[in-house]
Amino acid sequence: MVETQAEFAKRIQTLGRKHADMTKGYTTVVSHDGLLTAVPKRRVAAVSSGRLKFLVLVAIGFFGFKGFVLAALGPLSYKSRLKMLEQGTVFEQAGAKVLVIDPLTHALAEVVGPILR
Repeated sequence: MVETQAEFAKRIQTLGRKHADMTKGYTTVVSHDGLLTAVPKRRVAAVSSGRLKFLVLVAIGFFGFKGFVLAALGPLSYKSRLKMLEQGTVFEQAGAKVLVIDPLTHALAEVVGPILR
């Protein structure tokens, strides 16, 4: 009796998973005996547009933050703080390498600078 209930629960779980997959799309296939069967569509494992948009927004926010801080502190103060980070722990050194002034950050700081002052 317990084995029958376990098998039934497993079949219900499999059907639930198949149903969830089929809500994303399905195709009908004719099997060798002529029976029509609904099969979930295969999905290509690619970067979804939502993830890509999120990564782009994070990058824009990161460079925007760097540009804002550079404009607020000024290049001399910003560089002196980076030098202090370069002499710190491994994590601080990695942060200094990421926060170095690049052309995009410099351009954003030039745009934001007059607005702050």
